[in-house]
Formats: sequence, C-alpha cells, structure tokens
Amino acid sequence: MNSRKRILIMGAAGRDFHNFNVLFRDNDQFEVVAFTATQIPDIDGRKYPAELAGSLYPEGIPIEGEENLIRLIEELNVDQVYFSYSDVPHTRVMHNASIVNAAGADFVLANAVETMIKSTKPVISICAVRTGCGKSQTTRLVEETLQAAGKKVVAIRHPMPYGDLVKQKVQRFAELDDLKKHECTIEEMEEYEPHIVRGNVIYSGVDYEAIVREAEKEADIILWDGGNNDTPFYKPDLQIVVVDPHRPGHELMYYPGETNLMMADVIVINKIDTADFEDIEEVRENIAAINPTAIVLDGASPVEVDDPDIIRGKQVLVVEDGPTLTHGEMTYGAGVVAASKYGAEDLIDPRPYVTGRIAETFENYPEIGQLLPAMGYGEEQMADLEKTINAADCDAVVIGTPIDLRRIININKPAVRVSYNLQIIGKPDMSDVLKKFL
Repeated sequence: MNSRKRILIMGAAGRDFHNFNVLFRDNDQFEVVAFTATQIPDIDGRKYPAELAGSLYPEGIPIEGEENLIRLIEELNVDQVYFSYSDVPHTRVMHNASIVNAAGADFVLANAVETMIKSTKPVISICAVRTGCGKSQTTRLVEETLQAAGKKVVAIRHPMPYGDLVKQKVQRFAELDDLKKHECTIEEMEEYEPHIVRGNVIYSGVDYEAIVREAEKEADIILWDGGNNDTPFYKPDLQIVVVDPHRPGHELMYYPGETNLMMADVIVINKIDTADFEDIEEVRENIAAINPTAIVLDGASPVEVDDPDIIRGKQVLVVEDGPTLTHGEMTYGAGVVAASKYGAEDLIDPRPYVTGRIAETFENYPEIGQLLPAMGYGEEQMADLEKTINAADCDAVVIGTPIDLRRIININKPAVRVSYNLQIIGKPDMSDVLKKFL
C-alpha cells in the first residue's frame, strides 16, 4: 500500500517550483501529483520536467489551470494542497483554504524559513509588501553602495520561468545579448536589463540551489532581488523590505507581504515624495505596531525623462509596468507621475485600440482603466502590445516600464522613457544599514 502523502501545489511558475525543489524533490514520504497555475498566461498545460523533478518523477509532473483545483483534488486523491504563490489578499488565501478543505484535503502554507537555502556567502534580501513598491531600485542602490566599497556583488532574481524549464534551470545575465540568448519575455527583461546596463551580473532560473552555488563562485555578497511580495529563497544576513504609502494598509492585508514586514531588519518607506502625508503616517503606524525594532528609512523615487518636450502639452499614451497594474492593483505608476510632472495635456484611453492578448488582459483586469500595461509574456503578446501602441491616436508615448520598450518593439510615434532611482532621505541611510558589510 502506498503510504506517501499525495500533494498538489498551487502556484504561478515561481514559488511553487522552488517549494517542490526544497521540500519534495527526492523525498519519498510525499508524492506531488500536480501543480496548478494562475496569474501568468500559458503556464498550464505543460509539465514540470523529469530532468528537474528528480528520480521519483520519471514522467515529470503535470501543470493544470487553477480552475481545475476541485476536480484534481477528487480525481487524484490529494491529501494536502500547498499554496505557493504571492501577492494575494488574505481573504483570497482563506477562500482557497475553504475550497480545498471542502474538497477533502488539508490546506498548507509552508513557513518562510524552511524554504530558505543557506548560502556560503553573505546574503542581503530585498523584498516588499506588494508588487510595485520599488524593490528593483532598492536593489540597485544596495548594489551601488556595496560596489563603491570594493565588494563584488551578484544579484539573484526571483524566478520567472515562462519558457523551456530545462534550459532555464540556471541562467546568468551579464550582457544584453544574454536576454536574447535566454529568449526573455518583456517581464523578464524588465528585471534583468537594469542590472546588465550598469555592468552587474544577475542570475535567475528554476533550481535555486544550483543557481546560488554558481553565483557564489564570483561573489563576495549575494543580493536576493525578490519578486512580487514573496519571501526570500535564501537565508538572509540582512532583510530589507519595501513598503508603498500609495497603498496604505496593504502591508497588513496581503500574503506573504505581511510576513516580510514582520521579518524585516530594515524597512524602506518608498515614494514619500508623491504620497499623501496621512497615508505615510498610516504606514508608519502599522510598521510600529507590527515590527517596532526594524530600522525605518525614508525613500523617494523621483521620475526623470530624457526629453520633456515630447510630453509637454501633448495627448499621451502611458505604458506602465504590467504586473504592477494587474495583480499589483495600482491605478497608476511612474508613467502617470511623469506625464503630470512634465505637463501632458491629457492621457488617452488605450482601450479602443487594444487587440489580441492585450484585450484579454483588460478583460481579466478591467480596473486598469486608461493605462496600457506592458504585457509581454511571449512573442504573440509582444506583437499585440506593439499593434496597440501604434494604433493609438495620440501625440506621444510615455514609457513607464523598467526597460526601454523602444529597444524591443517598433513604436511609430514620438516616445519618451521614464527613469527612476531610489533616494534615501535623511539619516539613517543605506550606508548606515549596510555598515557591517562594508
């Protein structure tokens, strides 16, 4: 009689694969019978491949849509369901728990510590309480501060394995050509390119044990560049967490962002240059109640553009970071801030011009409104993004994404790119909190 517990992992092509690798791969007490997928298009219908799954899974493990959850629990005789993705309201987590329990299975949240891998090098993690708080610019500032002290720093990014998982087991990015080599989507480029253009090395992939062992060969210090509001994959020696006063209260309302807030050594309140005073104070009060011993830094992310005249007095189409608008639930981003700062006459509504997979995004996230999310999880979606931008009746395009879209799609009208970097205001500053590493 098979006594192995039968496990289903609910995921979104990232945390789910990591949890499998560290908790279940080569563990004969459990049998993972399926993954489910959500948030990211076109992940379901594939398999977690045998080459990555270990000796217990010679056929790999199927990945199905989360909408099939109840059927899978019943048909596969699932004992336990591990919830393994991020940036989800607490109410939705417990709604899923209710569904799983009603279907006859246990609902499990793996604790953050047991899924952390120990590195042989010092690790600084940069995480957040929500998508779009400003992890990437925080990571860049930490990187620059350490490098100025002569440290060799290597970043490791939270996974975004949207292609061939075997090929993506360990990815190293040091040149822009590496983005093409690894067939990156827009979402991947947005995270890797800012490191590359600054001359830095960044790793990503699927197998984070194998990734960190490669990174350790060339690093004095490892930076964990988190995704969404997920907890670190590595045991940090310093844990920095970014919060966003544009969404006050969200630091207590989303999984596992609240966990990050509780574990933080340092908390960066970002965007205080554009947030309301009352909202900043609400965030401060929540930090004091949840984690009163954390060091709190005040941060600003002022926006700049390469040519303000392209915006001033014009009807503009604003293109914002996709995940920030979708599951991040922001109603504006750096593009809108720049359009206002540099005197755009009006923002045009992209919805009359959307096509194909971009139209599907608006159907799934109608609250996006009159901004265009830079969705590009594959060539088809990138092509539809290009068609939508070029069909829009506007004077100019404001690109509020972390990468320059003009490099990867052809835009048929004047376009300006928004840039933004973290600035710490007052004391303590980033050098103060990194002192033991310097």
